[in-house]
Amino acid sequence: MLEQTLTQLRQLRLSGMAHALASQIEHPGTYEGLSFEERIQLLTDSENQDRDQRKQQRLLKAAKFKLAANAKDIDYQHPRGLKQSKMASLLQCDWLNKYQNLLITGPCGSGKTYLACAMGHTACMKGFRVKYYRLSRLLLELSQAKADGSYSKALQSLAKLDLLTLDDWGLEPLKATQRNDLMEIMDDRHGSTSTIIISQLPTDQWYQSIGDNTLADAILDRLMHNAHRINLKGESMRKSQSKLTDCEHLG
Repeated sequence: MLEQTLTQLRQLRLSGMAHALASQIEHPGTYEGLSFEERIQLLTDSENQDRDQRKQQRLLKAAKFKLAANAKDIDYQHPRGLKQSKMASLLQCDWLNKYQNLLITGPCGSGKTYLACAMGHTACMKGFRVKYYRLSRLLLELSQAKADGSYSKALQSLAKLDLLTLDDWGLEPLKATQRNDLMEIMDDRHGSTSTIIISQLPTDQWYQSIGDNTLADAILDRLMHNAHRINLKGESMRKSQSKLTDCEHLG
């Protein structure tokens, strides 16, 4: 009967409950002192935990992060102006519940993308839907979507994300159609979702980088008025790591 029950649980896709029941069967002495209600509670707790873990893995896979970053591995020792207290606050993800944005700026190699991916990883673990893009690739995808008739669907998909991360903001000049695409994205997301922007340019140069006064006003107003900011400074972390590697080779 127990084997039949295990089979039925798996058929019903209650794998967490099936695993917990198998454990109770294999270790009877551990559970014999528990009441029926307590053992049922353990089974349901296991199922909930299993579903949460599977959801987290689905969210992480869908996010397509550039880096496999984790908040616990963030380097606070490198002199780049990163405040641990501020990161600790942001990693609570309350700003996502308030539909606020995060702007990360700094020179090449200062760890901007790693911080954003670590933030996104934390958001996924808390159940938020996240997606990472290099801005140029996103704009290319939208251009292709216009050609095949899926543009509206693509915009709807972006609007549903709890957190959209756009890397390399301002790296390349924008065409008129691309500025319009950005405006559509920001307008859809404003006040209902959150966005992370990663850029080598300081925020006071973003207006000029967009290239159209009217659209720049509209886009940046939706991004900046409710945004947290991280401005990194100092020498490239990649350069420092390269020096360490050279020393190791000399040794």
